Amino acid sequence: MTHIHPTAIVHPKAELADDVSIGAYSMIGEHVRIGAGTQVGPHVVIEGHTDIGAHNRIFQFASLGAIPQDMKYKDEPTRLIIGDHNTIREFTTFNLGTVTGIGETRIGNHNWIMAYVHLAHDCVVGNHTIFANNASLAGHVTIGDWVILGGFSLVHQFCIIGDHAMTAFAAGVHKDVPPYVMAAGYRAEPKGLNTEGMRRRGFSPEQIENVRGIYKILYRQGLGYEEAKAKVLELADSSPETIVFKDFFEVSARGIVR
Repeated sequence: MTHIHPTAIVHPKAELADDVSIGAYSMIGEHVRIGAGTQVGPHVVIEGHTDIGAHNRIFQFASLGAIPQDMKYKDEPTRLIIGDHNTIREFTTFNLGTVTGIGETRIGNHNWIMAYVHLAHDCVVGNHTIFANNASLAGHVTIGDWVILGGFSLVHQFCIIGDHAMTAFAAGVHKDVPPYVMAAGYRAEPKGLNTEGMRRRGFSPEQIENVRGIYKILYRQGLGYEEAKAKVLELADSSPETIVFKDFFEVSARGIVR
């Protein structure tokens, strides 16, 4: 049965699955929907048009579904959508989308979001990511699957971080980060491949070498950006682990960290 602490305030029109639990002093708004098995801790605020999937764990003092920090926002019914099996730790802030963006902020499945993380309006986060403490995304950022953001990483608006990429502590991401690439520095620069992450996820030595070949084209052959990009796209269909570069470059518009 749904367990709602007597001190929690849940709007009568909110939709909660039968086994959702809501902790002390939490507030759940009118347009909120929460799926099966999700646990909401004490002192959590969930508002706006927010859809939360199944088996998430939301810790105390999280703020989900507040209006975006965008002066153009005029109370439009934009959304926050959170998938399944996510861990959302203390003092996280996830904002609604905007009508000037995609209209929603989206978080996928099996993500591990640590304390004080901020996801601004119209961000899209994939699956199996790890965001360390105080990582922050400006508006319209896209994060691929299996991405790791180091603590205090800052990602500029409209940036894209590709699948399996990683940022170091306090990285300032001002350009797009290609798949598998590790980026570090106040103005983030490429620092090799996330080979350890690839090994842990079952990539074979041959697959890692195929990705390393793409990295060399982008960063070791002295090619200009457009020339390197064209060469990568010629090779991107050669194996499943490299085709993600094709998908990445189809949407990348800011240029890449170099």
